[in-house]
Amino acid sequence: MYFVVIDDIWDVDTWHVIKLAFPVTSSGSIIITTTRINEVAESCRSTPFSGDIYCIRPLKMVHSRHLFYTRLFNAQENCPSYLKTVSEHILEKCAGLPLAIIAISGLLANIERTEGPWKQVEDSIGRALERNPSVEGMMKILSLSYFELPAYLKSCLLCLSIFPEDSVIKKKVLINRWIAERLIHTESGYSTSYEFGERCFNELINRSLIQPVKTGRYDRVKSCRLHDTILDFIISRSIEENFVTLVGVPSLSVGTHNKVRRLSLQASKQKELIVPRGLVLSHVRSLDVFGESVKIPSMDKFRHLRFLDIRGCQQLENHHLENIGMLFQLRYLSLLGVEEVSKLPEQIGHLWCLEILELRGTSVCELPTSIAKLKRLVHLFVNCDVTLPCGISKLQALEKLKLVSVYSQSFNFLQEFEQQQSLKVLALDFEYFLDFEGFSSADQVNAENKSKKTIIVASLKNLGNLLSLTVCDGPEFVRESLCPMPLRLQELKIFRSNILHVPNWVGSLVNLQELRLDLVRVEQKDFYILGGLPVLRCLILRIDGAEIRNTSLTEEPEVIRVIVCGEVGFPCLRIFIFDSQCAVMNLTFAAGAMPLVDDLLIVFNAEETGSPGTSGDFDLGIENLPSLIKIRCILWGNRNNRSRAEAAEAAIREAANAHPNRPTLYLV
Repeated sequence: MYFVVIDDIWDVDTWHVIKLAFPVTSSGSIIITTTRINEVAESCRSTPFSGDIYCIRPLKMVHSRHLFYTRLFNAQENCPSYLKTVSEHILEKCAGLPLAIIAISGLLANIERTEGPWKQVEDSIGRALERNPSVEGMMKILSLSYFELPAYLKSCLLCLSIFPEDSVIKKKVLINRWIAERLIHTESGYSTSYEFGERCFNELINRSLIQPVKTGRYDRVKSCRLHDTILDFIISRSIEENFVTLVGVPSLSVGTHNKVRRLSLQASKQKELIVPRGLVLSHVRSLDVFGESVKIPSMDKFRHLRFLDIRGCQQLENHHLENIGMLFQLRYLSLLGVEEVSKLPEQIGHLWCLEILELRGTSVCELPTSIAKLKRLVHLFVNCDVTLPCGISKLQALEKLKLVSVYSQSFNFLQEFEQQQSLKVLALDFEYFLDFEGFSSADQVNAENKSKKTIIVASLKNLGNLLSLTVCDGPEFVRESLCPMPLRLQELKIFRSNILHVPNWVGSLVNLQELRLDLVRVEQKDFYILGGLPVLRCLILRIDGAEIRNTSLTEEPEVIRVIVCGEVGFPCLRIFIFDSQCAVMNLTFAAGAMPLVDDLLIVFNAEETGSPGTSGDFDLGIENLPSLIKIRCILWGNRNNRSRAEAAEAAIREAANAHPNRPTLYLV
């Protein structure tokens, strides 16, 4: 019998060697391993040793205080009263990380114990690594993680030093940056550079170098952030390696003797930020602007720019883009949320390397004809009211196009659409406006729109590589038989169409994994169509209930129960969202229903659904979902009449408690 602790294993191969030293059959023995890498943890728990993974959580405030005060004062009671408030603020910035608490307490132990110096530490704690030798131990510890990384991951990590402190960084934006700057390339085993970028992103999370913030479906991380201490470390590395030049960061001086490779302009609200004179900008590869009060430098100074992100900068105007055609190497351009930009220059057609163009949130209503020259363009994102030029057939690399206002486009543009054989993601808007300019009557407008709808339907049938389709405001479009839709379609989202039933053609989409539908009502036959989709993993149904709301007040609407049972299907469904906020809740789960669903969100109006003081109307059969792990329930109704809402809450809570899995319940 033995008890062994193996601390800080860095890779799976090392564990495979170590485990050979231990007999498998030693009854009662215990092996504890520690690692910062999830893949290693999974390997350690697997055969021949069975075990569990314990994820160490950040320290609670009471434990953070104990660690902090013990190192500084030997006991919490000895902390002077005038330092308690500033100490609490410092501990909040440390976010429960023992490493950060130890490093900062070591720094404070060597300065005067008065409020002034401690307040300075609190204000500048985010920059301590760059300026104070007292945290060299922290630098060494973080260096172990950094220098162990392969070269491409080091560059990926250093890229995060571009973002301001406490930024929430979207995964898509980060990966597209890595691709645009060619920091990562497609490797064997990955079909695209983006897939390899996701692997890099996940590896940085597994190593605890970045922290997940928001997760989406199937627990996929959608955004991340950096702990202040980690940010300081990579800023110090970036400055040392001349990887990034930061302008506008408090208490951080800007050197002028080096060529700038990546420029991050971080403006405060107090004053306008101006790029210092003397910076050599001719070799800048990426330019990022954070904050609104930035004086935008002339584009002709950035001849080698590959990545340009000026999202949200309200000081950017049309004239700032006049020389953008000179950026021949530009691959990524984002003007997201820049409302002052209303027109793109024809010179944009000179950006032959451009791969991503983000124009959502701008005032651009029409794209120049020169867009058709961007033969490497992969992603094009525009507002729903933008008119797109003819020549789209020349954009043979285009994979994502959002959002096309169908009735605003010319016939020639729509007729070219079927030639977009590389298109994988498409969003269409069928919002209808009666615009009589150039027409003699509403009938003429309707006739033209009907012709455009016919063209786009025919084009969709020929887009054989389409994987994701979003449709807004298109009830007539959705009701028609669109078969055969592209058989490879994996995601379908239909917003604000409010169709009566699930169209029969949906049942032919055998590769569909995610589906979102807006329905007036839901009936049994609808679930038989949906349940027959063989690989559907996520289903979102929003029930409008228009017919019920239009029923006479003196007439009690008939509620027809829809029973979801084992024979309905749903062999792969894991996430089910049923939003009947505006309608009667008429869904019941029977034995064997949705066998793999582990995440359930239901939204309904308790006042419309139940009878006063009763709970039987709220017996949804939740206990019959065998794999359920998480339940989220949002109840609507008259706040002044709580009896039905309370009955609904009691019924949902009772069902959750009765479930053998004891799923987590969130009631709102």
